[in-house]
Parts: sequence; structure tokens; C-alpha cells
Amino acid sequence: MPWEPSNNVERDRMDKLQFLLDHNIDPYPKRVERTHSVQQAIDLFEVAEADSSDEEPQTETVTVAGRIVRQNLKGKVYFAHIADETGRVQLFVRINSVGEETFEIIKDAFDMGDFVQASGPMMRTRAGEISVNVQEIKMLAKSLSPLPVIKERVLEDGTSERYGEFSDVEERYRQRYADLAVNPDVREVFRTRARTIRAIQNFLDSEGFLEVETPILQPIYGGAAARPFTTHHNQLKQDLFLRISFELYLKRLLVGGFDGVYEIGRDFRNEGVSFKHNPEFTMLEYYWAYRDYNDMMDLTERLVADVAQRVMGSTTVAFNGNVVNLNPPWRRITMRDLIKQELEIDYMEYPTADSLAAVMKDERLPVKPDTPWGKLVEELLGAVENRLIQPTFVMDYPVDISPFAKRTDSDPTHVERFEFYISGMEMGNAFTELNNPLQQEERFLEMGRLYSEEDDDAAPIDEDYLRAMRYGMPPCGGVGIGVDRLVMLFTDRTSIREVLLFPHLRVKDE
Repeated sequence: MPWEPSNNVERDRMDKLQFLLDHNIDPYPKRVERTHSVQQAIDLFEVAEADSSDEEPQTETVTVAGRIVRQNLKGKVYFAHIADETGRVQLFVRINSVGEETFEIIKDAFDMGDFVQASGPMMRTRAGEISVNVQEIKMLAKSLSPLPVIKERVLEDGTSERYGEFSDVEERYRQRYADLAVNPDVREVFRTRARTIRAIQNFLDSEGFLEVETPILQPIYGGAAARPFTTHHNQLKQDLFLRISFELYLKRLLVGGFDGVYEIGRDFRNEGVSFKHNPEFTMLEYYWAYRDYNDMMDLTERLVADVAQRVMGSTTVAFNGNVVNLNPPWRRITMRDLIKQELEIDYMEYPTADSLAAVMKDERLPVKPDTPWGKLVEELLGAVENRLIQPTFVMDYPVDISPFAKRTDSDPTHVERFEFYISGMEMGNAFTELNNPLQQEERFLEMGRLYSEEDDDAAPIDEDYLRAMRYGMPPCGGVGIGVDRLVMLFTDRTSIREVLLFPHLRVKDE
């Protein structure tokens, strides 16, 4: 069905659209003649003003373009503010400058939210505001639906609060385009996101890593404990999976002779949503030949601190009411010692799933029936992770939840794996990577015995990956970091949806 206006405001704007058409004015012209961004136009005037002794310095004619964010008609003068990505500037439009016909069109057809183009020299008004002294103006895009109205009030403590039609957070996510248009602080979040990704690339490039791209559609999923999304290739008559990790493909590249590789891209996991989970999310993974998990800890703490300095200008960040110091070295503690310290439970004293589940129930910790021993240990860690505010590497995990890591020298039931936590969030996961193809095959088989196909931790056997390993894979370390969570940290946003332009949402009931 064709769109129909739903209220008087939209009907009025449709009438104005028709008014423009009746006057042979294209409300959506093909061409824009912009010569300067808003900020460039302002800078041009400020330079001219500084260099001139005249009370009214003259500048060349500029042509700016942007959205009308404020307008006011006073007799034969029309004032408006337009905004582009660089800033906002006032348009000073006199009837004598643009002519009666154009001025009437402005009065009868221009609205807040319209995109317009204006040309003229720069000036400073009597009120002292730098403005465009408009000689020509035209419509670039007529707005048919008004943007949400955002108001601002000053609170008793001196801070300001924004409120209005967009107070429903979920509606902001559903209409991110409108959210960005009316909330400058939201636009800044995504500028920070872009700077974060660029800073990661710069750091790893400087360390000699090669940025690569690996398949998103995979015949066998692997490299993480998660359920995949499935799809089907019609021509090949082949079921495929959206990747849950880059790991197994990146390690194939080490077999091929690269010493250090990384990828930043999307993973897709068919799991629940929460303040820190979205079905599709951005991951960074990097793998380094001839290194182990100790080297990867050193590299990771340097990477995060360097990125914070480049993006935020400091290695100290505020998140969720805590001040976090990202400067190396970070705290390092084994999973066993951390759980003993925080919960007074030594899980190694309970070597079976039944015995560990019993003590967890005694401590009133949630336990799902038939949970394997390693997953119960992971649940214990989950009970204390929100206490890890300052950056912490949690080391040495049970082997049955870590199929791609080498065993520790001191205990064959554990592997050289770490996760790191900042402000109570798990930010990344890493291993001293297993490079023995025979042991890797046995791990796949063991995971098959421990977990059913419905379990997230089930790991299908990737025969091609095993074939690659049999050619010889160098000793290496690997790390995966959630880029979205890193951006959450840098922008002090406690929901992953705040740092995703278009987060996944439930279907809205109409």
C-alpha cells in the first residue's frame, strides 16, 4: 500500500510538497553545488575577520548545505540554522536579497528537518553570530515526517538532561536514523567506534601483523562454543553456516607461512540477547606464530592501552561508575585461585560433575541438570566476573571447555587459556594454540562424547582443518576480543545496543 500521512503535520507537509511541485520546483533535485562544509565556511570567515581591519570583512561566496534544525520568520527576514556533520551555521535571508517569490516559497514550504542549500558571503549579524548572508537558497530534500522533538533541562546538580518524544530507548534503536539526526552524543559514539577500529588496525599493523579476510559462509562452523545460524546455497545444494569465529581459518594461514594475521569482522551466534550479547557482533582475532599465551597477554594489554590512548587521549577510562586504569601490567591470576579467593571453593577438590554440583547447590549457586564438570567450573567463574573491575587476566581453564589449547605443564586437566575482564565484563579469550593434529582430533572426539549436538559447546570435527594441521602448524598464540564491548568501555555505554548502529530487536507488535 502507498504511504499515507498519519497526522495533520504530515498532511500539511504533503501539501507543501505539492506546493513546490505546482511552482515547478523539484523538492528532490539531482545535483548539489556545495562548495564548503559548515565548519569550512565558518573558518573562512574567521580568517577573513582576523586579517581585515574592516568592521564588516568580505568573504567569497560560499555554498553550504544541511538540515534545517531551527527557523524563525521575522517580517521580511528569515533566520534558520542548518547542520551538517561538521557543525551548524545560521542562514540570514532577507526578502531584498532573494526576491519576493523565493521568500514566499520559504514562508510557505520550508520546515524543520528539510535539507536546503544556501549561497552567499559570510557575515556576522548585529547579535554577533557568524552567518551566511543568503543570496540564493533552494530545497534539496523535503522532510515529510517531522523528526522527534528533543528537549533539554538543567538539573539541580548543574547537569543537563535530554527528554522528549524519543524517551523510549527501544524506539531509538528501531529508528536509529532519527536517533542520530537528533542526538549528537549518539553520533559521537559511532565516531569513537570508527576511531577504535582504526586504532586497532594501526597498532597491529605496526607490530607486523597482516590484516586478512576469511569466509563468513562456512561448510563447518567452529572455533567457539556457540550455536550457528544456518543457510542453504541453492545452486550448490549445500547447507552452510554463518561463522561463529574466524579462528580455524586464521590458523590455516599460519600453516601457509604467515607469522602474524588478524581480522576484524562480523560473527553470528544463534544465542540469547542481553546487555552484552547481540546475534551479530564485531570481533577482533589475531594469531601470532612462535608465541604462547604469556606473549599474547603482553601484546593484548599493550594493544588495549595503546588504542585507549589513541581514541580517548588517556589510558584511564570511566565506565559504569568505576575508574579503570588500562596501563600495563594487568593483574594475572589462575581461574582456580580466583574462585578460591572469591567463593572459597577449590573446584579441584570436587573432581566429578556430581560432587561439584552438590557443593554449588550448598552455596545456592544455580546448577543445570547434567552439566559437565568443566561447564560447572565456568559457571563458578561467571558468579565472580562482575567483581573484576580493573583489567584482569584469568588464566588456566579446564581442558573440556577449551578444545584448541595446549595443556599446562603443571596440570593435565587444565590448558593454557586466558580470558580478560574489565569492569566486570569478559572482553576477550585466548590460548596457547594446540598444534598437534593427533591431539586436536582426539579433543574433537572428546567434545563429542561430553556434549550432545544441541549443546553450545559441541564442536564438529573439521577434517580440512585437521588436514591443514598435519602439514605442520607452528607453535602460536591466538586472541579474540569483542570490539563492541571495547567500544562500550570507551563510551561508557552499559548496553551493547548503544554501540551497534542497528541492533537486532524483536518484531514490534503493530
